[in-house]
Parts: sequence; structure tokens; C-alpha cells
Amino acid sequence: MLPFKKILCPTDFSEPACKAIIAAAEIAQASGAELILLHVVAPIPALDTASGAPAFDLASYQDELVRSARLALEERRRRRVPDSVRSRALVTIGDAAHEVTRIAEEEGADLIVIATHGRTGWHLRIFGSVAEKVVRLARCPVLTVPCHPEDEHAAR
Repeated sequence: MLPFKKILCPTDFSEPACKAIIAAAEIAQASGAELILLHVVAPIPALDTASGAPAFDLASYQDELVRSARLALEERRRRRVPDSVRSRALVTIGDAAHEVTRIAEEEGADLIVIATHGRTGWHLRIFGSVAEKVVRLARCPVLTVPCHPEDEHAAR
């Protein structure tokens, strides 16, 4: 397990996720590991019109979401990861928790560094937690970087 060779850090572009990127970059730098930043774009459900034809061009819209995510992820990689850390950015489409664990296995990640959002109560019960699902599903260690609700509100 130690030293780490590959670290996967998923991000949803929130302030807590940026803190996780910084933590993952520090660990990667200290251990000489490669850092893989990941963003998962949610799939767009098809909405048919009465005629049965899609309401708009879903494929183009999904492509634009992926393109935009790649640009944002590369920008965060440039701003938050030191040049001395080997790093790259990946964007995929699917369910966030499942994609994070799938990519971790596919890439042979030794560690996943993921932010929590500090959600509690009904919000957590209804929407669930990607970080919680990743902890349950991952086959490698997962480091969670906690966020307090007041930190997230300050970032908005």
C-alpha cells in the first residue's frame, strides 16, 4: 500500500473538492505518486416529445458538458497541483460513485482522496453521499477530506 504510486482525486468543482485536490497534491508530492483528477458528468436522461423524437440534440449537449468539464478540470489542475507532481485529468460520464471506483480499479489507484460536503439530516438521506458510497465500494483506501457546512456556504 505504501508508498502510494497513483492517487485518484474526484472533484465536483466545489470548494470542498478544491481542498481535497490540494490535500491529494500534497500527498502525491510527498510520496512521488501520480495524481489523477477525475470529474464525472451525470448522464442526461432522454426526454421524448409527443412525436417520439428527442426534444433537443442530447448527444451534442452531453458532448458540450464533457468539453466544459475537461476545460474546468485542466484549469484546476494547473492552479492547484504543483508542476513537480505528475498529474493528469480525466472526465467520464455516469453515476459518480460507481465511476470513481471503476476508474480507481482501472487505473490501479492506491488511494482515493475525496471531499465530503458536511451534509446531514434529510438532505443526506434523500440525496445520499457520493463520498460515503465510494468508501463502501472502493477496493483501495479512501481518505475523506471533511467540509463543514459553513465552509461550503462561504464559498458560494
